[in-house]
Amino acid sequence: MRPMPRLGWILGIIVVVAPRAVVRAATDNQGSITIVFRNGHQQRIRLAETSRIDFASTPAKLAVSPTHFLGEWKVGDGSGRTFLITLEPDGVARKTKGSVHGRWTVVAGEARISWDDGWHDVIRKAGNGYEKAAFSPATSYSDEPSNVTQAVYTEAH
Repeated sequence: MRPMPRLGWILGIIVVVAPRAVVRAATDNQGSITIVFRNGHQQRIRLAETSRIDFASTPAKLAVSPTHFLGEWKVGDGSGRTFLITLEPDGVARKTKGSVHGRWTVVAGEARISWDDGWHDVIRKAGNGYEKAAFSPATSYSDEPSNVTQAVYTEAH
């Protein structure tokens, strides 16, 4: 009969102490945010020390290397026909329709191509794929494009 009161005390202590231990562990794990930077550095910020956390309304464009766009792209001309654009490492652009020579560079995460006849194209990420937007000679990249078609990379990345 003696072991019963002792067992009651032990269970009572567990009932009182265990929830506090669980709450403390949950607070320690949920009371901070860890930010992991691209270089692997980590910074832990305690939520109790912050008044608010703001996120940009639109995601920042990630830096895209020119090598991302190198090679051959199958694109449309806006009237149902397709042609090829080739972007070379030295900044030279070639195509199989119209003015066949141009120059290209990466600006704001997209390949901008200036053709010798004044037309200029952009190849950029659009959803899960890519698109080519064509701009007439009298327009800029911020104007409405003359046509927008799908761009398909024809080489394996």
